[in-house]
Amino acid sequence: MARKKKITKKFIKKSAKAHPQEELLLQPLRGTRDILPQEQPYWQQIRRVSEKAAADFGYQRIDVPILEYSNLFARSVGEGTDIIEKEMYSFQSRGGEKVSLRPEFTAGVARAYIQNGMNVLPKPVKLYYIGPCYRYDRPQAGRFREFFQFGCEAFGEQDAILDIQMIQMAWRILYLLGIRNAKVHVNSIGCPACRKNYRNLLVRYFESKKQKFCFDCKRRLETNPLRILDCKEDKCVQVAAGAPQSFDHLCDECRTHFKEVLEYLEELEIPFELDPGLVRGLDYYTKTVFEIYSESPEDAKNSALGGGGRYDGLVKTLGGENTPAVGFAIGMDRVAAEMKKLGARAYREPKPRVFLAQLGGLAKKKSLKMFEALERAGIMIAESFGRGSLKSQLKVADRLGVEITLILGQKEAIDETVIVKDMTSGNQEIVDAARVVDEVKKRLKK
Repeated sequence: MARKKKITKKFIKKSAKAHPQEELLLQPLRGTRDILPQEQPYWQQIRRVSEKAAADFGYQRIDVPILEYSNLFARSVGEGTDIIEKEMYSFQSRGGEKVSLRPEFTAGVARAYIQNGMNVLPKPVKLYYIGPCYRYDRPQAGRFREFFQFGCEAFGEQDAILDIQMIQMAWRILYLLGIRNAKVHVNSIGCPACRKNYRNLLVRYFESKKQKFCFDCKRRLETNPLRILDCKEDKCVQVAAGAPQSFDHLCDECRTHFKEVLEYLEELEIPFELDPGLVRGLDYYTKTVFEIYSESPEDAKNSALGGGGRYDGLVKTLGGENTPAVGFAIGMDRVAAEMKKLGARAYREPKPRVFLAQLGGLAKKKSLKMFEALERAGIMIAESFGRGSLKSQLKVADRLGVEITLILGQKEAIDETVIVKDMTSGNQEIVDAARVVDEVKKRLKK
């Protein structure tokens, strides 16, 4: 028996050396962070305003998985894009499937549209979403590896008025959130037919200047030359400034479509500018593309707060029928930061009007049922059940600025009564516990 104990101890020591315990890092992964309670009012305001706007425009909520098969994004977003080549969180599941954390929502929503037979619904099919996305990008101001988006997609309508409705919604949401200096940057990258000719023009122009490009743009010249226009490196920006502009090389249909978009923008009096360098970073876009910036006096062009465009070929690319579509998304992280910077109004929780104070074991038990009865009657009520003394509880009531405090002590609990205290006058009255809800309602009405 003693020999067995020695062997066991020896095995445990050997195992501990072979598998040392990893240090526990009490911090989130790089590029992710906690959104603390004091920041939540901004996020709550974004959610409330965005979801109300979606409902006002007739959009219905859809939730799609955070995890999808990797080839869904490769096929829709584009093999030559930075997202697929460098930024995807992809791995193999235990079952051997190649899966990825979603880098954006549109591909997943389009997949759900096809899979669930939404093509038979009345057109346009209007959907909205809200939630986190993931990209392995270099963290910097306003750019996280886990970030949050609100967005809308409309399937089945090719009229330019849907393009403008997306721009109108995105701009309206930002305006209602207190971002009054927002400006729309808009461009058209044409359809696959006219974009092919434009691509050839770009390649000819860029070929003679490729020695000036950054490493990524030299590669993009072979795989996706339109992405060079979106590069932020100074030397590439200078070269792109002299490149042929896409809206000068549109086919008749795309030119007419874009002309209508611009006319609608003027009609709505939404501040905008033509941005020939705007192409967006995803391959599925066609015709209209747009981004919305907060134009600050000290910085003419900050990071985009949102953007979107038309993607008429995506549903067919994923195996569905030919379906025109358009959408947008706003970056909730950037919007929250911009709201703080501008001093925009955050969401304010409704203030409680009644406070429930209790003292003693029996009173505490009785107060739980009373609290529920008042809440179910629609009365905003607060409490401080964990505090011991009545004095400390009344201090909380004062700090909250309630109109009425209900006091339930041991005697009141036995007598099935409650003390109703008017916090303005200081007057107190004992009432039956059975009619406390009606009494509180009557006093709050006055």
